[in-house]
Amino acid sequence: MKPESWQLVFDADQISAAVERVSDELNKECSGDDWLVLAVMNGALVFTADLMRRLSFVHELDSVRVSRYHGETSGGELIWHASPVASLDGANILLVDDIFDEGHTLLALHQHMQASGAAQVRSVVLLDKQHDRKVAEFSPDYCGLRCADCYVFGYGMDYEDRWRHLPEIYALPEEA
Repeated sequence: MKPESWQLVFDADQISAAVERVSDELNKECSGDDWLVLAVMNGALVFTADLMRRLSFVHELDSVRVSRYHGETSGGELIWHASPVASLDGANILLVDDIFDEGHTLLALHQHMQASGAAQVRSVVLLDKQHDRKVAEFSPDYCGLRCADCYVFGYGMDYEDRWRHLPEIYALPEEA
């Protein structure tokens, strides 16, 4: 049972509309090439699954598992848990993540994909958190929704390692 004090940030319909809009953009811009959809686990699991069902271009799926939060509400050092199995050399990579907060994780992954020989790397995030602490000169290529600078969870994102299964996105009351 979820606490009633949580603040709804995005409902399931708003999320679905954002995923549809992003997939439409990707279908226009990525058609004609084969792509490696690379999900950043665990947070991007739900978003990637919903997004892939709407993609009409040829793609394969793989994942990378890195973390900065380690069950906390603020990020720390980037830890690599699992690398992609697919070859990155010459690949067109669509890097899919749940949220663009400060950008350290996505930037590090983007640089790693390029250093591994990817032909091109494009990044897709469901949420872009609005604040001025972002890494310089880097932003995702595609974004579903913009959100306030608060800790959000649900729709694949966790709060204390739980609540990823929620179809909506919430914030804690003091954060909303």
